[in-house]
Amino acid sequence: MENLNAVLNAVRDFVWGPVTLVLLVGTGIFLTIKLRFIPWRRLPAALKAIVSPESRKTIGKDGEISPFSALMTALAGTIGTGNIVGVSTAMIMGGPGALVWMWIAAAFGISTKYAECALAVKYRSKNEKGESVGGPMYTIRNAFKHKGFAIVLSASFAIFTVIASFGIGNLSQANSISSSIQNTFSIPTWISGFVIAALTAVIVFGGIKSISKVSSVLVPVMAVFYIISGIVVIVLNYRNIPAGLGTIFSMAFGGKAIAGGVAGTITASVLSSARYGIARGVFSNEAGLGSAAITASSVSTDEHVEQGFINMCGTFIDTIIVCTITGLAVATSGVIGSVDANGELISGAPLTITAFESVLGKPGAIIVTVGILMFAFSTILGWEYQGEKALEFLFEKHYVCYIYRIVFSIFVFIGSTVALDIAWSFSDIANALMSIPNLISLIVLSGVLAKDTKDYYNKSRLLKKQK
Repeated sequence: MENLNAVLNAVRDFVWGPVTLVLLVGTGIFLTIKLRFIPWRRLPAALKAIVSPESRKTIGKDGEISPFSALMTALAGTIGTGNIVGVSTAMIMGGPGALVWMWIAAAFGISTKYAECALAVKYRSKNEKGESVGGPMYTIRNAFKHKGFAIVLSASFAIFTVIASFGIGNLSQANSISSSIQNTFSIPTWISGFVIAALTAVIVFGGIKSISKVSSVLVPVMAVFYIISGIVVIVLNYRNIPAGLGTIFSMAFGGKAIAGGVAGTITASVLSSARYGIARGVFSNEAGLGSAAITASSVSTDEHVEQGFINMCGTFIDTIIVCTITGLAVATSGVIGSVDANGELISGAPLTITAFESVLGKPGAIIVTVGILMFAFSTILGWEYQGEKALEFLFEKHYVCYIYRIVFSIFVFIGSTVALDIAWSFSDIANALMSIPNLISLIVLSGVLAKDTKDYYNKSRLLKKQK
């Protein structure tokens, strides 16, 4: 078993290594240029659109949920423990400068997220119940001319998505919730696991409308709650803001040894800072993996370009806002390099908890724990839908969705009570492999999307001038 785990860890490190990261960011750079920076130019308008009353209406002939609900459900799958645990881990492994590389990856990831979501809406299909279904697997199947290649590529994406849904979208999230509750409130993992599994089953058996209703409330509430708390920590450490920002930027482009907390030294090269920053950034917002596109395809709209603009806001919110709050809270609290009672370097969730606790005391630890709980639970809901639709694509029968929902809910309980490192490593590998078929489709269809984007952009500018 140990040998298998070692092999899987080695494979995971490879697939999440420099080659994959360069492909993910490189595709983002290519699309940004190919689309003439229109996603960046439309970002302010898109952010304004998601808070408008119109975004909460079903405005198209196809689809089941509103543009706002589609974005919130997609965000439910991306805003998870990576925003708390991942950021802190990156700042330890790659130094504080990793935060800058997270920003860089997110900037180009905005174009990637726009492209995959817009194409998913454009090439979506109907299932046997008449519901709109889509995502990279449908985009590839419906848009590619070489059908044999399309079948292999689309099926590969769907298989990897199903596998990833049980790991990164289920077991790891459930374990984070139960362990955090046990550490903070001393509640046994089997109790919290049962409650989480039961809540998951109740919500997911209601389908996309039920999931979107919960996500439309849970995601904004949890994001605002965590952001405000993080801002309080940063503001109360205002004297450390210049030094914290100085360290972040200096180590992003010229790593050197730094000391933090009561003991310990962090060293990081520019290469390691970039590697861990980009990896954790992509892992957090999932731009290029294609997962959010599955949810985007259920939106009720006739404008695939407009929905792409709305969904790309997810990358901005996830990384530029939420991850930044975590990073600045950690950097300004002076806890980087701190060690625990056993002399071990503090990292991950404990580091974020230490940062909040240093300013807010015990309530700070509770805030981070509640944040992990809410973020992780929303991720479970978002990934359930994505995995379900990938499985439905493979079997083309809706009844498999009901079987999947039962099995998925059972795995939530298992993940809450047992640490399955092998399952997590396997799902991490599948998560990375999802990007390959998706990135191929984005590059192949970039010309079609560029034309659609340019036409829509020019039309919207003309309408704006006529008002």
